[in-house]
Amino acid sequence: QLQHPSAEVREFACAGISKLLQQRHLIPAFLHRDVVRCLGPMLLDHSLAVRETAAGALRNLSACGGFEVCDDMVTKDIMTPLVALLKECSAGLDADQLSPKKCKEMNKNYVEDIANEAINLLWNVCECNNTAVSIFNKEGCLEAVLHYMKKFSTNVDLAISVANCLQAVTEDNPELLSSFNSSAQQVLETVLLCPESTMKHVLLRTLIAGTIWNIKDTIPPGSLASMVNAILKIFSESLEVDAGETIIRMSEAEKNRLKLAPETETEENMTDVIDNCVLNEDSEMEEIPKRKVRQQNDVSDLLPSDKWELKEVTALLMAQQTALEVIVNMCCSEDPSDDEWEELSSSDESDLFMENSYNEGSGLLMSPLCLSDEVNSAFLNYLIPKKILEKTAFPNSVALDICMHNPSWKPLIKKLNTVQCRALTCLHSILLVSDVDCLGGASALQSLAEHLSQLVFSKTEFPKDTEFLEAITSALRALLQTMASKNISQCMTPAQLIALCEAGIHSSNSSVRVNVVSILGISGSVLAKSENTAETLKMIGKFLLEVAMKESSLVVAGEALDALFDVFADGKEAEKAAVQIKLLPALKEFQPVFKMRMRKESKGEYSADQLCVLDNVKMNLRRFIAYQETLVKNPT
Repeated sequence: QLQHPSAEVREFACAGISKLLQQRHLIPAFLHRDVVRCLGPMLLDHSLAVRETAAGALRNLSACGGFEVCDDMVTKDIMTPLVALLKECSAGLDADQLSPKKCKEMNKNYVEDIANEAINLLWNVCECNNTAVSIFNKEGCLEAVLHYMKKFSTNVDLAISVANCLQAVTEDNPELLSSFNSSAQQVLETVLLCPESTMKHVLLRTLIAGTIWNIKDTIPPGSLASMVNAILKIFSESLEVDAGETIIRMSEAEKNRLKLAPETETEENMTDVIDNCVLNEDSEMEEIPKRKVRQQNDVSDLLPSDKWELKEVTALLMAQQTALEVIVNMCCSEDPSDDEWEELSSSDESDLFMENSYNEGSGLLMSPLCLSDEVNSAFLNYLIPKKILEKTAFPNSVALDICMHNPSWKPLIKKLNTVQCRALTCLHSILLVSDVDCLGGASALQSLAEHLSQLVFSKTEFPKDTEFLEAITSALRALLQTMASKNISQCMTPAQLIALCEAGIHSSNSSVRVNVVSILGISGSVLAKSENTAETLKMIGKFLLEVAMKESSLVVAGEALDALFDVFADGKEAEKAAVQIKLLPALKEFQPVFKMRMRKESKGEYSADQLCVLDNVKMNLRRFIAYQETLVKNPT
């Protein structure tokens, strides 16, 4: 049917394939029949309708197939027809002769709709494949993509697709930076300053802010201050909106609208759209190696046009997720030069963008955060860490109930949870790069510890979601380490610690297991300095010994040994507990087992950094045994 002389038949064939490709289990069969090379030429079909449906089918394949499928698509040269299509659409975007090609019904603009599908396909493959990014650079795709961005005032969905693609291709791509000349930067700046207040426009500005951060090395030093202030102002705008209240308000607005328009699409039809593979976020792609954390592909443009309330909420949540992810990247980036931040600190740009939003009475974590005094000042004025902290709370229960009972809104639950996890990851990154004074002092950290503990223990059942567990344990680990380094008393009880670790150690995620073991080590080392803690230290010691000896992951076992070294490094209570749990003979017996595991398992299973850490653990194990033997011979 793809080769049929009738354009309608070819379009029907592409649409049928597109629908089937949303079912992951059918993708291998289509790949076996070389679907990429069959659909690729259809991107340049004489019929615009065929082009659009073919691009949509390939978009579904790239989104539902995952990284391996995207790699296969690039290997089978999908980029050649895709780049040609993008350039052809860009060249004819504003041509007068395209007006007859608008569909009589719904005033459909085929060129822009084709471009939207093609841009999403480009985004997916560039997100997954470095060769696709190199082709993007070499073929000069940036100019064509930016031309689509100029349509933001009349086609915000297309602009959002372009912004998503730009954020992906500009990350860790120094080769592309030279293409961002003053005119290219002017396009981004124009979008950044657009005054529209819809959530779609908030998302668009947030994505562009993330892109500008990626290309910050192209910004002249004299403009760096205004750039940073503008980015943080946009992120503040995204994060200050209460997503739960927005869901409640928009749901009510939808109900009122439907009362006035009864002949609307049924919920059953919407469920077919929402539950397809592209919108199903329960099974995420594997993590791209050496890529910073970033959102999953936005598919809000696939929602029916009459679902504008749902589209607004979806755009808000994607904006908040994007803002939090870029903040994580900002905290992880290299320190800017002194000259750059001197320019920032002396800038008056803050007066141009927004009023100082610092609230003296808000208390918890209101002090500025991040890499330097100047950035801290910008965070204070524009970001307000309190907003990040607010996003770490569990989603509004009323909003969750609305989503649970509305099939078309149900996917928002996953997005709400993702925003919470990104906020916790953001908090973790901020804790790693900030000193105690910038974090608001000891009382603020203790309040934060109570808040994080409540997130873990407030539910009747211990949290089981892997993404949440990794985010919350990472934040707790960083917080407790900061508090321990400054001798700030910790708020988690021994019973809570053991409960957290017993639950976390059974997680399938090794990062969660590493985190809970480290948390136990940090807390145990603090307890070892106090009086009458031997019994608690015995519990901690037994737990860590068992993990070290029985853990399947050598990395987690090594972390457990490191934690043991910290807990029993010093103090009379630690010495007493070590004798009672027979720590020394247990470690002496385990030492050759650990060495043997390292010889057997280190080949190819672990990274160079992990092996370096494990070598240090092996060396420290020998030293710690010698230290314990000294204590036995010369007890204090």
